[in-house]
Amino acid sequence: MLDELERSGLGWFWASDQTGKVTYLSAAIAERLDLPLNDIIGQPLASVFVSAEREGRTKSLSLMLGAHKSFSGFAVRAEKRPDSAVLRLSGQPTFEGKTFIGFRGTGSDITDEYHREEETERLAKYDSLTGLSNRHRMKHQIETTLTAFKAAKRNCAILMLDLDKFKHVNDTLGHSAGDELLRQVSDRLQRSIEVDCEIGRLGGDEFQIMIPDQDDRGVLSEIAMKIITMLKQPYSLDEGRAIIGCSVGIAVAPHDGVTFDEIVRNADLALYAAKNGGRGQYRFFSGELENEAIFRRRLEENLGQAVRDEQLFLKYEPMVDAATETVRALEAHVCWNHEQRGEIDEIEFASILEGSSQVAEVGLWAIREACQQASTWPDSIRVAVNVPVALFTSDGFVDSVSEALEEADLPPHRLELEISEAVFFGDTDVVDRVLALLFKQGIRLTLDEFGSGYSSLAYLRRAPFDTIKIDQKLVAEAEEHDGRELGLIRAIVALAGALEMDTIANGIESVALFDRLKACGVKFMEGPIYSEPVNRDVVETELVGEAWKIAPSGDRTKRARRRTVFRKIQVIHDDHSYEVTLRNLSKSGALIQGLANVPKGTQFVVDLGAGQLAVATVIRTNGDIQGLEFEQSLIDDGSGGLCTRYRVSPYALASAGRPLEALAQGDYKAMPGGGIGQSGSIPQFAYAPPPRNEAA
Repeated sequence: MLDELERSGLGWFWASDQTGKVTYLSAAIAERLDLPLNDIIGQPLASVFVSAEREGRTKSLSLMLGAHKSFSGFAVRAEKRPDSAVLRLSGQPTFEGKTFIGFRGTGSDITDEYHREEETERLAKYDSLTGLSNRHRMKHQIETTLTAFKAAKRNCAILMLDLDKFKHVNDTLGHSAGDELLRQVSDRLQRSIEVDCEIGRLGGDEFQIMIPDQDDRGVLSEIAMKIITMLKQPYSLDEGRAIIGCSVGIAVAPHDGVTFDEIVRNADLALYAAKNGGRGQYRFFSGELENEAIFRRRLEENLGQAVRDEQLFLKYEPMVDAATETVRALEAHVCWNHEQRGEIDEIEFASILEGSSQVAEVGLWAIREACQQASTWPDSIRVAVNVPVALFTSDGFVDSVSEALEEADLPPHRLELEISEAVFFGDTDVVDRVLALLFKQGIRLTLDEFGSGYSSLAYLRRAPFDTIKIDQKLVAEAEEHDGRELGLIRAIVALAGALEMDTIANGIESVALFDRLKACGVKFMEGPIYSEPVNRDVVETELVGEAWKIAPSGDRTKRARRRTVFRKIQVIHDDHSYEVTLRNLSKSGALIQGLANVPKGTQFVVDLGAGQLAVATVIRTNGDIQGLEFEQSLIDDGSGGLCTRYRVSPYALASAGRPLEALAQGDYKAMPGGGIGQSGSIPQFAYAPPPRNEAA
């Protein structure tokens, strides 16, 4: 009966002597493990089997046997067969009197059960689509890492990622294409980060990355830019070709928080700022972002009121004939004269408007306002207005445009509507009908963002467009890489010519790019090389008299989009901290004002806030103004500003007697050499009178 039981696999047995060597093993076990029975007998049991327990629950078979105590349910596999069957062992110590003589035990095959549990456990920790860690596992990993690193005073960076335009792929190519795209994104993420890290997918198109022992913001910015660059490359899917983007928010513990909730929340705020800054960017967290986010949400909520209170206004960007340098049309851009913030320009306003429920209302207002203003211009000048997808697909859109033209008494051919390729992702019958009605009225139509990744010749075949507007990103790529991109632009120009359409390129800044595009045959151009968007008064002045002509010039540069530098900061010298005014800031140095009689060669530690300390030397001085040169250059912060590569650790401040949670930003008086009023110390520099524009 025992032999039959063993052969059936329902019951297996084993025994060992007092030294732990195998004295008996059911032959069926050896067969199941694909090991010769004679090779097992006489070997230590702990060398025949190894634990098959999963991560975090590993036990030692040697320790269990050495304890001379009974055990049960211990999962093992053959030490020399990693892919062998999994057994569950139980053992009972045997004694003669008080003398231990070995173990007697049983075994059972749990391979199928083990792998089912393993898969269940894997699904509980990992994303089934991409194989990356899921939200639950990422939270556990970050929490345990931060707890351990707080005790060890180590750094840890958290990156939050969000894909741009992913919804378009789902809506146009289907969810299966979206799933395949996410798998490819996962592969690219794992290839793009060469340091030890944990990557997770939180759901949808949100990803999270934890990089231990990293607080160098120069390295983190390089990682973020590599991710952004890799993820924006085209994707080949069974359903078609797709191009997306990526925005990244970065927070670093302990500088930006010491708990999971703090650090993830702040990385989220940085991501929100990156998306609002124009997408395809990265941002580091700073204490100002929360106020920015709150204010931005208020702006979005107040958009409807802004339309009703006439706070919106238009600026116009000249569209110039590259051959004759004559302005042929003016593209309308919506700006906002906010009562608290002042003028919100067209770039920031577009990012606020995107995704807002007021996008159609604002779009219709822009068409009406542009028609009214253009009605006073010469007949040779057209006005171009961008049409949001939500407005194009709304009920009564064509009637609203007709009413705007009629109210302004503007001939239809002088209105040019820029239609994004995204409109073709909707109901094709509706799109074709709307375009046909607009064309029938005589309104000029421009296909916007052509070459953005979704371009199809079917659009041009079906729709009565007058002009193709080449995607600005393709134009920008042509400036950096003048090979394939210029070839694509030449092909687009040739295609437009064959279909009797004009071409427009915008965002042109350099003379070199202008010359290349002109050589490709692009007819109309826009950008800082001609003019930034100008207000209504400038347009009306320029349009008086003969034709408005603008020669391209490389001397014109795009307006710098940066935060105001004029602010109060601290500079530390010896054991004194002085408050000064920071007047300007560059990667290599700064200009400060507020101290008198500071000689050249003086060294300061410049406190830029939030733990950012930069060692600097005075290289020039003029009264109360000093020019400083940094010992280590600042780096880009991802938003057009500058920041230090490293920050003072809050742990260092805490060790100087300040509790970690009570630290004040920019306050380093508790640091060695940073105190004010210490016994026997005398300030070396006196304060100068404040600048005149501050005195008021």
